[in-house]
Amino acid sequence: MFRSKLKTIILSVSVTVLAASMISFPQESFDASIRGLNMWWEIVFPSLLPFFIVSEMLIGFGVVKFLGVLLEPLMRPLFKVPGVGGFVWAMGMASGYPSGAKLTARLRQEGQLTQIEAERLVSFTNSSNPLFIFGAVSVGFFHNPQIGIILALSHYLGNICVGIIMRFYGKEELGERRGRKRRFHLRNAFSTLHQTRIKDNRPIGKLLGDAVTSSIQTLLMIGGFIILFSVVNRLLYHLHITAVLGKGVELLLTSLSFPTTLSIPFISGLFEITLGSKLTSQVQTATLLQQLMVTSFILAFSGFSVQAQVASILAQTDIRFQPFFTARIIHGFLASIFSFLLWKPFSERITAAVQPMNAIPASLIGDDSWLAALYHSMIQTGPIITIASLFLYVAVLSYRYKNQ
Repeated sequence: MFRSKLKTIILSVSVTVLAASMISFPQESFDASIRGLNMWWEIVFPSLLPFFIVSEMLIGFGVVKFLGVLLEPLMRPLFKVPGVGGFVWAMGMASGYPSGAKLTARLRQEGQLTQIEAERLVSFTNSSNPLFIFGAVSVGFFHNPQIGIILALSHYLGNICVGIIMRFYGKEELGERRGRKRRFHLRNAFSTLHQTRIKDNRPIGKLLGDAVTSSIQTLLMIGGFIILFSVVNRLLYHLHITAVLGKGVELLLTSLSFPTTLSIPFISGLFEITLGSKLTSQVQTATLLQQLMVTSFILAFSGFSVQAQVASILAQTDIRFQPFFTARIIHGFLASIFSFLLWKPFSERITAAVQPMNAIPASLIGDDSWLAALYHSMIQTGPIITIASLFLYVAVLSYRYKNQ
């Protein structure tokens, strides 16, 4: 009872302080809100929408169960999750967070995962996509595509290790024992595909409409969280809370022989990965290795903004958030360790690519760089895709409302 009352007081005070801060710093709040909106408008929405829609259709057509049967011999012994986890894992890496959480929650709602299996799966299927690591962080912030190799390898190797660690989480359930005893053949996979398609007897038009509306609703929620945490991050800086928290981080950085100037970027990265990665790349007193280790931790931890999105998605099911949060901390440390271990094999290529670090070779980020071209094309065409998708969403809702 006391803990519940204390939680109520803390939440009430926090929201009140947030509201008062927005009134005290209106211009700063507005600028931060615009920054978060632009990020969602230009990058997040157009990059995630196709993956969300296709994923929903693959689930409806039974392709996910088909892949699950084929991938069961790999996913069950390695990560102690069903074969459908392989689909979630691949889509999570390709499209970035919070795709893994959305797909895991969807499969849990369909009963394809037990609660423990879903908590294991969501812990290692939420990751940053290669476009953000190579395009935004490596080319956009560090001006060196070679850095993306270390960041990507550290990120994904750390995720695999988290999955292996989380296989020991929770007790074995009845569904797991049944899944381990089955024998899997290609004929069984096709049979499962057909049975799933027959069971979901929605017409293709209805299935596509449901996929579009569900995906856009999720992306609207994601956009709200991005804007909110962009504002919160800026307000914490102006209220000097970031500086206070940075003092505690400075002790940790000093013990590791890291410059204390990395404390503010690190705190910012705990809330929002884009800003944290950008600030880390601008710290001149840190070595490139130190910058990479901090950036790897930030990318792996995902930031409270992404974690809030995941928590909102998981709240629709019985999947608990605590295992996911613990996995993010483990992933952060593992990714930093992998960055340290991979630095020596790749250091010569990195230092040869950019000398000095502040110089930006035209061949790396100019028109000939497919990474830069892809990233900038997303920024240019993103708003058009977002507007068209929102119009389609309104049209689908209007059509369904008229036919009710």
